[in-house]
Amino acid sequence: MNGNQTTVTEFILEGLPNIRTLEISLFLTILFLYTVTLLGNVFVLLLICTNNNLRTPMYFFLANYAFLEVTLACVVSPKVMSNLLSRKKSISYAGCLAQSYWFFLLATADMILITVMSYDRYLAVCNPLHYMNIMTWNKCITLVAFSWFCGFLSINIAEVFKGDLPYCGPNRINHFFCDSVPLMELVCMDTYFIQIIDFFLFAIVILGSLIFIAFTYTYILTTVFRIPSADGRQKAFSTCTSHFTIMIIVYSSSIFLYVTPRKGGSLEFNKMISAIDIFLIPAINPFIFTFRNKQVQQAMSKSLKKCQRYRLSVVDYDS
Repeated sequence: MNGNQTTVTEFILEGLPNIRTLEISLFLTILFLYTVTLLGNVFVLLLICTNNNLRTPMYFFLANYAFLEVTLACVVSPKVMSNLLSRKKSISYAGCLAQSYWFFLLATADMILITVMSYDRYLAVCNPLHYMNIMTWNKCITLVAFSWFCGFLSINIAEVFKGDLPYCGPNRINHFFCDSVPLMELVCMDTYFIQIIDFFLFAIVILGSLIFIAFTYTYILTTVFRIPSADGRQKAFSTCTSHFTIMIIVYSSSIFLYVTPRKGGSLEFNKMISAIDIFLIPAINPFIFTFRNKQVQQAMSKSLKKCQRYRLSVVDYDS
């Protein structure tokens, strides 16, 4: 590094507004979505872990997906809310790199897990008689571990190429969190090769998993349309609708942000898509994935009845 270059010790996140009334409104909105994300996904985790009827491969994957959504929310939301309440919208150098690292590791694991869930739905619909023999608990655990491993591998391949990149000013990021693209723009060296590596890694993970999902859903739809009864088709469709909805939302935003060409794109629009991806989608996921499910509704009803009986027994004992 040249002698006239200064080492960056913190970054200023300029993707947040500097108007006080708007800051308060955004803080309250993000706080609400963050609270819904935590309560909704933690409730899903507890419900699946405490109900024997939900101890199946599909709900095991949903529990892990809920855990990933909670951890992803915790990586970005608290710092964004903190900056909205402070005058200096800053994040430390180490904190910024850690935020970027964990965000992309968890986001990759999240995307691979969605792919694993499509494989699970493929087996359930296309090979129902052998489903439990194929989707054993050992295989379920292996597939979840594989999701985490893919996230760890992809992000660490990128880190090998990034190494100790020199950040020597300016230190202002035009975003509300330490996203990879605006962060690379602050490196005081040619990052073209690193950006190509990032692009190919994103493309392999996003497009590769999307192609796999497309194949599984092609077979699922082919199988469903061959079912003679309307009730049978409706039941088969209902097991896949929630997963397909989340898959469309997650992949469309990810492709737009990390795979499509960047030149000529609106940075403000990119930030809006990122905000939807980070704050809104994790909050609505429990309602799309689980709370609309009849088995989950039955489990919730059963749990509520247990709580009521326990409360009545405590009241009777005290009296």
